[in-house]
Amino acid sequence: MPRDIITLECTEARPEGKSPSRYVTTRNKKSLRTPGRLEKVKFNPALKRRTLHRELR
Repeated sequence: MPRDIITLECTEARPEGKSPSRYVTTRNKKSLRTPGRLEKVKFNPALKRRTLHRELR
């Protein structure tokens, strides 16, 4: 199977003392465009704004 299931976690919530939001998505294992950890801007309901979410390992 060429796709992995990954979890994205908010990077801005913990320093502010709020709970980080998490999203579950997939990524292509064979893609040369994303060799490192995947980063996306997603909505965090605890902070009520869009924040950077980084892949957990």
